[in-house]
Amino acid sequence: MLPHGNGTLSVEPLQGFVLVGFQGGPETQALLFAAFLALYVVTVLGNLTMIVVITLDAHLHSPMYLFLRSLSFLDLCYSSVIAPNALANFFSSSKAISFAGCATQFFFFSMFGTSECFLLAVMAYDRFMAICSPLRYPVTMCPSACARLVLGTYCGGCLNSLVQTSFTFTLPFCASHRIQSFFCDIPALLQLACANTALNQLVLFGICGLIIVGTIFVVLISYGYITVTILKMPSGSGRHKVFSTCGSHMTAVSLFYGTAFVMYAQPGAVESMEQGKIISVFYTLVIPMLNPLIYSLRNKDVQAALRRLGQRHTAR
Repeated sequence: MLPHGNGTLSVEPLQGFVLVGFQGGPETQALLFAAFLALYVVTVLGNLTMIVVITLDAHLHSPMYLFLRSLSFLDLCYSSVIAPNALANFFSSSKAISFAGCATQFFFFSMFGTSECFLLAVMAYDRFMAICSPLRYPVTMCPSACARLVLGTYCGGCLNSLVQTSFTFTLPFCASHRIQSFFCDIPALLQLACANTALNQLVLFGICGLIIVGTIFVVLISYGYITVTILKMPSGSGRHKVFSTCGSHMTAVSLFYGTAFVMYAQPGAVESMEQGKIISVFYTLVIPMLNPLIYSLRNKDVQAALRRLGQRHTAR
């Protein structure tokens, strides 16, 4: 802020921010760089593999795998919004990001993250229809319906991101330009505002809380019916197969919603910015890396598709 001649204060136009990142000397920064790079490389390779295998293998052209391919695409996108810039900043002296660059990074991260939240609920509904209403499933989850559901997840993500970005980046930032994080995230940005952020926090926790609780409700209701249906199955092998398929999804859901709820739907849940950074690493890099491993290691159809793809490649 700059003083006027009459002693009042005015807000100086902000040109950009500094992403403080993690504390530590050169050795610590090099170690963190190696860890981030390893996580990001595995994330890219794992999710690209899932996208390619599901696209090329005709046996996987079903609604469940269409949604799984969309999940891999979202994981790839929202980790790529964060990781390359974070990696570059480990050895950058300025660690600077422009105001427009920060807003753009936040918009796409919020859009892809919210879209994944909706998509996980859609995937639970897909499993509910497949297991509890198998006769209606081909009609209810036809290709056009699946495409509309996927499009709906992106529309919901885009709408939430537009609201959050516009509310956040119209604030006057005059307290500091140093973001206590490795990317442009709302909790860290709100701390820099010199205006009252009560409305912004209400919008953030209200909308995010509604989205998270609403989609979790869909997941829980879907899996409640699925559990009842599974327990009625006479075949033990049938129960095991269904539990195996649904177990992968429930693992992914628990990881994603758990960290999202702590970070965005519970005011004051994160006690310090350092704790927030660790949680942020988990949902920006670790979860996108784990998802393809969870779905491929526990899914015999994906494993068989990987073998077929490998055999076709070696046959050439």
